[in-house]
Amino acid sequence: MCGITGFFNPQGFNLAKGKTALQQMRDRLAHRGPDDAGAWLDAGAGIALGHRRLSIIDLSPAGHQPMVSASGRYVIIYNGEIYNYLELKKELGVSPEEYAVGSGQWAVGGEAEPSANRKLQTANGLPTGNGWRGKSDTEVLLKGIEKWGLESTLKKCVGMFAFALWDRQERVLTLVRDRMGEKPLYYGWQRGVFLFGSELKALRAHPSFESEIDRDVLPLYIRHGYIPAPWSIWKNIHKLEPGTWISITAKDHNQFPKPKQYWLLTDRAIRGQSHPYTGPEHDAVDQLEGLLKQSISSQMVADVPLGAFLSGGIDSSLVVALMQAQSLRPVKTFTIGFDESRYNEAEHAKAVAKYLGTDHTELYVTHDLARQVIPLLPQIYDEPFADHSGIPTFLVSQLARQHVTVSLSGDGGDELFGGYTHYSTFDNWFKKVSRIPYHARKKIAFLLKLVPLNDYNRFKRRVELMTSLLEADHPAAFYNVLKQNWLKGDQILRSLSERPYWNTDRSLGFNFNNHLEHAQITDMMTYLPDDILVKVDRAAMANSLETRIPLLDHRIVEFSLSLSSNLKTRSGHEKWVLRELLYKHVPQKLVNRPKMGFSMPLGQWLKGPLKEWAEDLIDPAKIEQDEIFNLEPILRKWKEHTDGITHWDAQLWPIFMFQAWIQENKSS
Repeated sequence: MCGITGFFNPQGFNLAKGKTALQQMRDRLAHRGPDDAGAWLDAGAGIALGHRRLSIIDLSPAGHQPMVSASGRYVIIYNGEIYNYLELKKELGVSPEEYAVGSGQWAVGGEAEPSANRKLQTANGLPTGNGWRGKSDTEVLLKGIEKWGLESTLKKCVGMFAFALWDRQERVLTLVRDRMGEKPLYYGWQRGVFLFGSELKALRAHPSFESEIDRDVLPLYIRHGYIPAPWSIWKNIHKLEPGTWISITAKDHNQFPKPKQYWLLTDRAIRGQSHPYTGPEHDAVDQLEGLLKQSISSQMVADVPLGAFLSGGIDSSLVVALMQAQSLRPVKTFTIGFDESRYNEAEHAKAVAKYLGTDHTELYVTHDLARQVIPLLPQIYDEPFADHSGIPTFLVSQLARQHVTVSLSGDGGDELFGGYTHYSTFDNWFKKVSRIPYHARKKIAFLLKLVPLNDYNRFKRRVELMTSLLEADHPAAFYNVLKQNWLKGDQILRSLSERPYWNTDRSLGFNFNNHLEHAQITDMMTYLPDDILVKVDRAAMANSLETRIPLLDHRIVEFSLSLSSNLKTRSGHEKWVLRELLYKHVPQKLVNRPKMGFSMPLGQWLKGPLKEWAEDLIDPAKIEQDEIFNLEPILRKWKEHTDGITHWDAQLWPIFMFQAWIQENKSS
């Protein structure tokens, strides 16, 4: 796992100033790559590429980046892992080619690489004799692009990645992101300079960065707790969407090219619907086991210590069970616990670890420990981010990093296999509302808007929620409304304009066999990449820990999309097929219990040890100064929460996180 960054200035730049700017950007990502640093610049072409390396596979200098291709045409900076790189390496074969091997932190490119700077077939300074400079997956990716082309190579790759590729011949910069969005990549134009990087903090380090908040994304953030792709908190800075790439040339000055799709989730869902799995149930369990074993086996390849997060739930227990079955020594496992029994899964994780025979480590989180992490959140996530489970995720990553450099996790199982309990809520509500013809629903919604309700009416929120649900004309839109923290009628923001919820809008044109599939696809396109994977990536990389997610192997994703809802949810149990697979490896009594989720007692802490911190953030003077929020609804909900009238922690936490973020950015 690494950090990548750089800039493209089509007008060219001064080499000395370019080096300074790139070093500032690159070294803001030192936590993502503490083991090595590299840079490659061509001032005449206007390109600068920076890399921070966390060495995982091939720890030698042969894996140094930026890496130049055998022909000298391409330069790459890459973050991620290609899990099938050994198979691709065999397919590519061997040939006695020459490589321009970077020998230090800085490399300066020009119209041609001087022959004196080229070294023949070297690894650690010694000839390899087989046409490969080393053993890294980066080299395999680069060689594949040279031989097969970019799109064909991407379709062959199994893995997680974000990379920038500079074509020295055509002077084209290409940015690429993996299928499910495991690895991040931001980009955008600022004062005529195209900036990009793994995290926003790298872009902000460039002197051209303008630091103007895009207020039109705030309604999305307030309602969902995150800013969905392609938007970011900053104007003219986008997130590259999963499964896409973009290419930039000098003629694209200040323009955003349309992303090109090499893998599209909705296409795979439609294909799965057209060619559904029709075999016996037990065969589905066996097929999933084969796929997951294959995924885990490839993700256990590393030249550094490796372990896994273990919550004791279905997904992480299954991943650890299959890891342990393939390991000759006890797998190192890590879990977080709480003294509050409602939130504590540590005892369940310990029982699973004992049964499987893992080398288990646990940490119990107190409010004092959580309080130490909270001030770090604006720096870790770079933009407002309101998933409070990021706190225990940071702590379990910190714990794991004391023992390992790579940790596997069970994320993705809920989205792929229908694991969220709110899916049944959506199912029940949508069935009832959809019995009413849409034209009649619109009339009822219109009449509800005429009901005189003041801000203090206890039924106001219920009426507004029902109005929005009645107006939803599609299962995905209905599901979106149901998940929102704040409603439009709450009038929490002063700005009335907003960006479209792009990813969900794209799925609205598709009709799946079961409306629950719309909820799952919506989550896989939005909540998974923009919340869950952001949380895991930033929390882990803040601790220089690489995380890998076996369930998000795209072959498993595609298999899940071919399964009927009955194989995912039945008889009140979510993730049926995953459960049946787990029961082959772990006794049912150890894991068969209600879903808890990776959470903490936030509402309780906000009334007690975090109360002073929270009240300082929503101080009326601070709220009024920024002219973003309407003060009254915030203070009303805060009083109702602290007085114990109702729980508003889910609504208030996004406000606190935004205020913490904006205060941090004012001081930086």
